[in-house]
Amino acid sequence: MLSFANPEFFYLLVLLPLVAALYLLERASRKRKLARFGRNDQVAVLMPDVSSRKPLARLILILLLLATVIVMLARPRAGAAKKSTGNVKGIEVVIAMDVSNSMNASSTSDPQGMPRLQRAKMIMEKLIDHLHNDKVALVVFAGKAYMQMPMTIDGQSAKMFLGGIKTSMVPMQGTAIGSAIDLSMTAFSKDKKTSKTIILITDGENFEDDATDAASKAQNNGIQVNVIGIGTSEGAPIPAGDGSYMTDDTGQAAISRLDEDKAQSIAKAGKGIYVKGDATDAAEVLDDALKKLSSTNMSQVTFTKSDEQFPVFAWIALILLVANVLLMNRQNPWLAKHDFFKLKEKKNNEL
Repeated sequence: MLSFANPEFFYLLVLLPLVAALYLLERASRKRKLARFGRNDQVAVLMPDVSSRKPLARLILILLLLATVIVMLARPRAGAAKKSTGNVKGIEVVIAMDVSNSMNASSTSDPQGMPRLQRAKMIMEKLIDHLHNDKVALVVFAGKAYMQMPMTIDGQSAKMFLGGIKTSMVPMQGTAIGSAIDLSMTAFSKDKKTSKTIILITDGENFEDDATDAASKAQNNGIQVNVIGIGTSEGAPIPAGDGSYMTDDTGQAAISRLDEDKAQSIAKAGKGIYVKGDATDAAEVLDDALKKLSSTNMSQVTFTKSDEQFPVFAWIALILLVANVLLMNRQNPWLAKHDFFKLKEKKNNEL
C-alpha cells in the first residue's frame, strides 16, 4: 500500500490543466501568425524541418515531469510490512485522533499555549508506553476519517505513526466524530472474546454527524468508547499558519471551545470514561480504565517502518527531463534524408 507523508502537495496537480491550456493558447497564437503568410500547406513547404507532432510530445513529457515532481514533494512511502511473531494476552485499542484545524488552537486559555494536537500526542505516547501486550491502531479524522495505522502490537511503530500526525493530512476539514467511530470499529478483529475499546481524542466540536449514536452503536457491538477532551471551555483562537488567526463571518477571530457536554455524552453512550486532556494524570487514568478490561490471547503482529519511495520518482523525473531536453521540435535529421512519399509515388508510376 502506498501512502504519502505530505498529501497536501497534491493540490499542485491543478497546475497540469493550466500548463496544457497555456500550450493550446500558444499553438493557437502561432497558427494565427503563420496564417498571415498563406495557407497551412503552403507555409509547411517553407518549413520542411519543423515537426508538427513533437511539440505535443514535449507537452506530454512536461506534464508527466510536473506530475512526478508533485508526487515526490508528497513523499510517497511503501506500505508497512506485516510480520507475525506469536501470541500474547491483551486487548485491542483504537486511538481516534481529531486533526481538524481547531486542534491547532491552544490547549489552554492562553492563545500561545501548547497546541491541542501536541498535547494529545503527548498523552497518547504515555498511554502507548503502558500498552505492553495490547494491540493498537490509529485513526485520524477531520471532515472525513482515515485509517492511519492498522492494528499492531508494536508500540514503537504506533509511536512512529503517531508522531507523523498533523492537521494538514486530512484535506477535508470539519469534525466528523461519528465517522471516526464507525471507521475505528472496522479496525478490530472478529474475535468476540477479545476486549475492544476506542479512545477518542477531540475538542468535542462535532459538526458533521451524530457521534452519540455512533458511540451507542459501538457499545452494542461490544466496543467501549472512551473520550479525552482537549482544550478549555473558555476557548482559544485558531492559528491560520501565517502568524494570524482564522476569522468568522463577522471578521472576528474564530474561537474554538471544548464542548465537554458533547464529549461526556459520547463517553456515556459508549459506556466509557471521559478524561480532561489538561489533567497531568490523563494517561494513567485511561490506563487504569483499560486494565479493568479482560485480556485474551491474541496473535502478535508488528509492522515495519514504511520505506520512502522518493528515489524511485526522482529517477523517473530525471529520465523525463533528459527525454524532454533531447526531444527537439525539428524533424530527426536521419529521417529527413528519406522522402518516403516520393518513393511511393515513383513506384506507383512504374506500375
